[in-house]
Amino acid sequence: MFEKTTRALCVFLLALAALGMTCFFPSNSAAAPQTIIFTNNQWDSQMFHNELAKFIVENGFEGYKVEFSTGSSTLNWQAMINGDVDLDIESWTDNVATYEADVARKDIIPLGVLVPDSAQGFYVPRYVIEGDPERGIKPLIPDLKNVADLVKYSDVFKDPEDPERGRIYGAIPGWMIDEILFKKYEYYKLNEGYNYFRVGSEAVLFASLASAYNLGEPWVGYCYEPTWITGKLDVVLLGDAPYDPELYRNGACEIPKQALRIVCGGHFPEKAPELLDFFKKYKTGSALVAEALAHLEETKESHARTVLWFLKKHDAVLDDWLTPEQAKKVRDALSKS
Repeated sequence: MFEKTTRALCVFLLALAALGMTCFFPSNSAAAPQTIIFTNNQWDSQMFHNELAKFIVENGFEGYKVEFSTGSSTLNWQAMINGDVDLDIESWTDNVATYEADVARKDIIPLGVLVPDSAQGFYVPRYVIEGDPERGIKPLIPDLKNVADLVKYSDVFKDPEDPERGRIYGAIPGWMIDEILFKKYEYYKLNEGYNYFRVGSEAVLFASLASAYNLGEPWVGYCYEPTWITGKLDVVLLGDAPYDPELYRNGACEIPKQALRIVCGGHFPEKAPELLDFFKKYKTGSALVAEALAHLEETKESHARTVLWFLKKHDAVLDDWLTPEQAKKVRDALSKS
C-alpha cells in the first residue's frame, strides 16, 4: 500500500514539475510570431504599400510580423518562387517575361489587383512640346509625338557630361522594365545619337526630372504612374507603335497599361491562410497613391509615418479590406500612434 502511494506521489510530483517548467519556459511555437516577408524593390509607391500592409497585418491579425527583402525586382521574384520571400505588393507583372509560366506552374499565385491601369515609358515635360507662356518657355519640339521622333533631336536633349550626344534617362538597374527600355533605345537607333543613362535609384531619377523642370530645360527619360512626380509635374508619355505581344519584349512597340497586382509565392496560402482574404480585398488606385506620395514628398516624412496620416484621413478603407473585429484592432493601434 505504501509503495503504491509513494509511486502515485512521485508521478504527481513529476507532472507538477513538468507543468512548472512549462510555465517558466513557454513553447517557442506559442510565443514566436510568424514572419511574413514582402519584396522591397525600392520604389516609393511599393514602399508605401509595404508599410501600409505591414501596419495592418501586425495590428489587425494575431501572431505575425512583417519584414522586407530589399533588392532588385528580378532577384526578389526568384526568391518568391524559391519560397524565401512571401509576397510582392505592387507587382508589375507585364514586365515579367516568365509570369504566365510561373502562374501555370503555381510557383506564383495572383491574389488581387492593387491599381487597375498604370502607365510607364519615356516621358518629356509638356513644355518641351507645347511651351509654357506663364514661364516664358517657347516650344522646343512642337512635332514631338513618338519615341521614334527622338532620333532627330539628340542635340536638344544634350548629355551634360558628353555634349556631342544626347541623354536619355533609363530605368533603375535591376528593374525588369530596364531591359525592355534599353532594347527600345536600340530598336529605334537612339543609340546612334544618345547615351542611355542609368541612375542608381528612383530618387535620383526623379530629382533629375524635377531639376530640369524647375529650370525649364529639356529632359527625356523613364517614368511611370502613379508617382509623386507625375502627379506634381505636367509631363507627357511619348507615343509608340501599337502594342503587340510579339514585339513588346524587343522594345518595338508601346508598353501597355497594366494592372499592378499583389502576387505571392506558391507556398504562401499554406503559410498564412488567414491573410489571403485581406490581400484579395486590398486595393488603392492611382489617385489615392499619388496623394500619399505627394504628402511623402512635401513633408519628407518616412513611409511608415505617411501610412499613419493616410489611414487617419482615409479610415473607410479599413472597412473595405477587413472584418469589423480586425478593423477595430487596427483603429485601436492607430489611435495610439
